[in-house]
Amino acid sequence: MRVIGLAGWSGAGKTTMLTRLIPELAGRGVSVSTIKHAHHAFDLDTPGKDSHAHREAGAREVLISSERRWALMRELRSEPEATLPELLARLSPVDLVIVEGFKREPHVKIEIHRAGNGKPPLHPGDASIVAVASDIAFPNAGRPVIDINDVAAVADIILAEAQPLATMLARTGSQE
Repeated sequence: MRVIGLAGWSGAGKTTMLTRLIPELAGRGVSVSTIKHAHHAFDLDTPGKDSHAHREAGAREVLISSERRWALMRELRSEPEATLPELLARLSPVDLVIVEGFKREPHVKIEIHRAGNGKPPLHPGDASIVAVASDIAFPNAGRPVIDINDVAAVADIILAEAQPLATMLARTGSQE
């Protein structure tokens, strides 16, 4: 399993890029899983549903299953947020894991940057960013800068730069 991230400010187009990359990579025979970081409380569960009632009653984990999918929700309560290595350890093996978010973690990543977002680029201060996909040029970036609409070129960089899970864990200092 190899790992790479997409990093950028909110509104830069990380999710849009990811939803275009997954079919591109799948078309090349690469199995892909994703991890998405949310910066605020989020809820996949709907009030009034049994699973929500189980969680609200105090269940630590709630597993929902049907003939088409299953999902496991873990309520952290007073526990700290899971680390990226802990989350990666929970995934089933695939060829590639793309991490959306976790921009401050030291794993290898591609920056997604849009000038219209009004935010500064991340790459000048982050050596773990190996390429930038943007709608503007960064002539002094010191790494490849790809047109944000060239999904095939971004996929090429991902396949060239994604690191084996063990290398990524060593880079983050994890013993997972």
